[in-house]
Amino acid sequence: MARFKVVRFIKPELPVPDHIAQRLIDAGLDLVVLPPPADRGDLERLAGDADLLWDYGGLGKITRRDLEALKRCGAIVKVGTGVDHIDVKAATEMGIIVANTPYVLTDAVADHAISLLFSLVRQVPRHDRLIRAGHWDFWLALPLRRFRGATLGLVGFGHIPQALVAKLCGFGMRILAFDPYAPADVMVSLGVESVSLDTLLQSADYVSLHCPLTEETRHLIGERELRMMKPSAVLVNTSRGPVVDEPALIRALQEGWIQGAALDVAEKEPPEPDNPLLKLDNVILTPHIAGHTDRFPDDYAEVCVEAILDLAQGRWPRSVVNPSVRPRWGHLAARQEA
Repeated sequence: MARFKVVRFIKPELPVPDHIAQRLIDAGLDLVVLPPPADRGDLERLAGDADLLWDYGGLGKITRRDLEALKRCGAIVKVGTGVDHIDVKAATEMGIIVANTPYVLTDAVADHAISLLFSLVRQVPRHDRLIRAGHWDFWLALPLRRFRGATLGLVGFGHIPQALVAKLCGFGMRILAFDPYAPADVMVSLGVESVSLDTLLQSADYVSLHCPLTEETRHLIGERELRMMKPSAVLVNTSRGPVVDEPALIRALQEGWIQGAALDVAEKEPPEPDNPLLKLDNVILTPHIAGHTDRFPDDYAEVCVEAILDLAQGRWPRSVVNPSVRPRWGHLAARQEA
């Protein structure tokens, strides 16, 4: 009987820690680590006999055609939260489980969203640039606003914004949230008010985005929504770039519809050198790094290995994106509800 084969395509800068890879080997699984395929024709040659594909950022988009080339594959395990690059509908039709690991990101992304918000509202990067240019003058980068008494609006209320609320509980802010899928009792238990998106945008001093990228959320924040926000409001995005209509955001920042934006993500990553966002003083940018910490390689690999071992041993992993899937694997035929 053939051994369970796991194929991982990975960029050189994201190696698998040896002690974690050894856990798969010790469990009787074959782990094959490869550089990203040069073209899609290589995918079938390199991974056509894989039982499971470990997606660690080396493949880019995974289309229906790609999935058809994975003739034995019963599952894809994705590092992190976002699966917008995977054709989940096609995977579900083919009986391929798509698992992700959102819980490993929670603290780091919440921390980063807070750091972006604080840096923007207190204008830390702008003051730093002015001082380095020889300008010791606090009048050049005002206003410096406070947090106590301000209103924070959270678009999306999953694990990350819930952690963010807990971390900010001492700052005396009113917190609103819009999430049509989040249980109301969870918001109530955390002292958060559930409101419509329009109410949130009209009321919030600070708006932070925490929703996945889907057809429903693509350009969720566009010209209409940006014009609803207060001229003194700021926008923080640590979710996905296309959740915001970037040309509309650029106009909003240039024309003063809102005061500023702090972005860990962009519609195109990296942005083109002539992107106006790179030249605006009221913008803070980081390179899609919110989920990274000094523990990144071990933490990410650890939770992926746990999911892989669950799947190989006939258990459903902790987080499944397409729970309605009917698995093509006989040993994992029925969904085991928690």
